[in-house]
Amino acid sequence: MSGPPRGTRQGPGCRVRATAGNLQLMSRHVAIVTDSTAYLPHRTMERHGITAVPLTVVLGDRALEEGTEISTRALAQALQKRRPVTTSRPSPQVFAETYREVAESGARGIVSLHLSGELSGTYDAAVLAAREAPVPVRVVDTGMVAMALGFCALAAAETAEAGGTVDEAVTAAEKRAAGTSAYFYVDTLDYLRRGGRIGTAQALLGSALAVKPLLQLDGGRIELLEKVRTASKAIARLEEIAAERAGGAEVDIAVHHLAAPERAAALADRLRERVPGVGELHVSEVGAVIGAHTGPGLLGAVVSPR
Repeated sequence: MSGPPRGTRQGPGCRVRATAGNLQLMSRHVAIVTDSTAYLPHRTMERHGITAVPLTVVLGDRALEEGTEISTRALAQALQKRRPVTTSRPSPQVFAETYREVAESGARGIVSLHLSGELSGTYDAAVLAAREAPVPVRVVDTGMVAMALGFCALAAAETAEAGGTVDEAVTAAEKRAAGTSAYFYVDTLDYLRRGGRIGTAQALLGSALAVKPLLQLDGGRIELLEKVRTASKAIARLEEIAAERAGGAEVDIAVHHLAAPERAAALADRLRERVPGVGELHVSEVGAVIGAHTGPGLLGAVVSPR
């Protein structure tokens, strides 16, 4: 999730081209673009006419598009073998091509929502491309990632479907981002340290104490939330934090994992029982870009009030 210095922000998979579902929904005139780290289900993107631009995973000397050219299983195997894995943003040219295609499908305005600029230069690439787009484009740094970003894209798409303007869709996405929380358990902080996504001192402290870290997305950055002695206690604490955050409100929840489907299914079942106001509950494996920075064993919970 590398990137150059970030510019001024306007606010807090795979590439899906203009399929029949996209074309049908373009009649609303406001199109929603996001990136592959939103990890929205393909059917959901088609139903809402959302386009996702892929980030890239560099495995050895091969640059592979997330969602189409590298599987999470292949990534997990590479990480376990300690093969060099890095990630990179989409180029401005890829965004420019996407904006042209969306405009040609009938959109008169585009809302382009992306993962935190603290984690990637994706936002900056989108801003550069937006300057030359054939229709107005509002690029938004949501400060989110994974389904925390996905829920923002859905909020914008639902607003556009109801006849909302570009500004109204942006407002809906920013409101969703402001209320959304994301928490993660990882088996080790080493992958985040290697990618520069968490401080070396924090990572070394965790290793020295042999603790299991719980992380949170805070201000667009990945921050250490708590240190727990065992994996089982850390996962139980992750469940407790997510349930407390949801409270009695109406919320959507996403449970993410990497190479830990049983853990994810069990956590989702427990949260469904504990959270009375749960609406949609998604369970999905993260893609290669996020997985490259967290390593196998990742378990995450995203809580997003409606």
